[in-house]
Amino acid sequence: MSLNPNSVSGQALDRADARVRQDEGLGGALRAFGDRVRSGDLGMIPVAVGLVLIAVVFTTLNPVFLRPGNVSNLLYDCATTGIISLGIVCVLLLGEIDLSVGSMSGLASAMLGVLWINNGWPLVGAIAVALGFGALVGALYATLYNRVGMPSFVATLAGLLALLGLQLYLLGTSGSINLPFNLAFVRFGQNAYMPNWLSVVLALVPGAVVLWGGLKARARRQAAGLTGTALSVIVAKALVLTVGLVAVVLYLAQGRGVPWMFGMFVAMVAGMDYAITRTKWGRSMMAVGGNREAARRAGINVRRIYMSAFVLCSTLAALGGLLSAARLGSASQQAGTGDVNLNAIAAAVIGGTSLFGGRGSAYSALLGIIVIQAISNGLTLLNLSSSLRYMILGGVLALAVIVDSLARRSRASHGRG
Repeated sequence: MSLNPNSVSGQALDRADARVRQDEGLGGALRAFGDRVRSGDLGMIPVAVGLVLIAVVFTTLNPVFLRPGNVSNLLYDCATTGIISLGIVCVLLLGEIDLSVGSMSGLASAMLGVLWINNGWPLVGAIAVALGFGALVGALYATLYNRVGMPSFVATLAGLLALLGLQLYLLGTSGSINLPFNLAFVRFGQNAYMPNWLSVVLALVPGAVVLWGGLKARARRQAAGLTGTALSVIVAKALVLTVGLVAVVLYLAQGRGVPWMFGMFVAMVAGMDYAITRTKWGRSMMAVGGNREAARRAGINVRRIYMSAFVLCSTLAALGGLLSAARLGSASQQAGTGDVNLNAIAAAVIGGTSLFGGRGSAYSALLGIIVIQAISNGLTLLNLSSSLRYMILGGVLALAVIVDSLARRSRASHGRG
């Protein structure tokens, strides 16, 4: 009995294609995920596990922790510092740091109080001046780095002191300026929640985007003669995301619902994630953070990338300060001080953005600040002192950096292997 070599090779190719298609199903996706984890690409796994542990521990100690009203209040508290942390992500992606974000946020709140309340400026004008000043400060940091070579650590440390001094000068001997509680801007910061129907509709959007984007990418790859992601994987991702978000929204609807300020923060995170992952600017950011010299030789305008990152960081710090003033109903000398710097920087690192540059996500700010505020909220419910909160946050931050360092070493050894 003779065999046709062409038919044998054709059958072998068919079997290979079948294995590829099988690998690209749910089982193949899970195996690929396991391979990434073993290679050191942990992604959001550590922070997700941490959130589950935090929820279990604090709910066991005090059932109020996971009640809808408390969770809504927790999300409200996440928004202001989370927006500041979103700017920190930008500079961390370059392997740099901004230590003045807390002072910038406090100065922005002081500018709002002085211009809007004391001098009678329109609210929009006061906000524009504060945000514009934040952008100028960021541009100054980038100029000192690009033209003079001043390390960002030193430049922003000097900025921390200078901005704090300017904040104290603006507020003067009074020390604080109260914002009227009946104003819409203050209500937005304290007691503005989405209608439940709208929050449910918005919860459907991410899953729809994942489904549409996955199908579009699959069609492009198939049109190019390449193997696309299995349809079952795309549908499963969209379904899990949709069910999870709708469940959370419906649970919050049993209390006060989803705060508008938190919705604004999430929208900013999604927009920043798109910019980082889908645009030339974002890809350039990652390239510069990974290897500045290689990025320069590839034709990337490194100085412009640094300028954009520092301007964004300082502007978002100013925005966070403005929203914090609305949240507190005042602009005071204490605004932006204390643990604002700690929480903003720690949130980005705990959420998974590397201190070494070139790796991270906008969602790091979202997940990291939820972890921090969950710990703070849980300890408050247990009536424990703030000293314990600082110790716990310090331990969590150290653990996040250790995990990042080990993962980085694992990826390096895996690459050599």
